[in-house]
Order: sequence, then C-alpha cells, then structure tokens
Amino acid sequence: MDSRPDNRRPNNKIDRRRKTQTVAVRLRLTRVGKKKQPSYRIVAADSRSPRDGRYLEVVGTYDPLLEPSAIRVDDEKALAWLSKGALPTERVKKLLEISGTWDQFQATKSKK
Repeated sequence: MDSRPDNRRPNNKIDRRRKTQTVAVRLRLTRVGKKKQPSYRIVAADSRSPRDGRYLEVVGTYDPLLEPSAIRVDDEKALAWLSKGALPTERVKKLLEISGTWDQFQATKSKK
C-alpha cells in the first residue's frame, strides 16, 4: 500500500511562475588573453560557476600589463548589480575603489 494520500504520484515538475530561484551573484574577474599575457573581464557571475565559466553580464575590463594598469568599468552596470546585492571579490572591490564606482555605491547606499 502506498503511504501517500489518495495514491497520488509525486509532482516532479517545477512551477516556474510561483517559485523563483535566488542566485548568489559575485562580481569577479574572468581571465582572457594569451599565455603569459593576462587580461581580465569584470563579470557578474553565479558564485557556483567556475572562474572562466558562464557569467551573467560583463561589467568592465582590467589589463594589468599596461603601465599604469588599464581599468574600464561601466558604472551603471556595476551599480545596478551592487544595488541588487551582488558581492565583489577582494580584487574587484579594489578595482572598483580605484575607478571610483565603489564610492558612488557607498554614497547611494548611505542615502537609503
């Protein structure tokens, strides 16, 4: 005898309208470029994905080989992800501080 009431089968389908899956998003670096010539993209990615794996959106670039290092950050995209709760890695936080985006985020955060 089946222990489920009314002998119903379990519902294995996910109702996508009702359940929303939350994802821990991190702002982090993804390596691009040739061997011994690193260049990085600053990306918004799921924290469970690998370093050079799938990402949600490119937020900026970082080229450490140029003197001084080239940092390009799309402020609007970065601020949007930060306001949604994305956490930057230590290196990305430092790059955001250098570019001035982190100060903008702190200013908007303190206004709320």
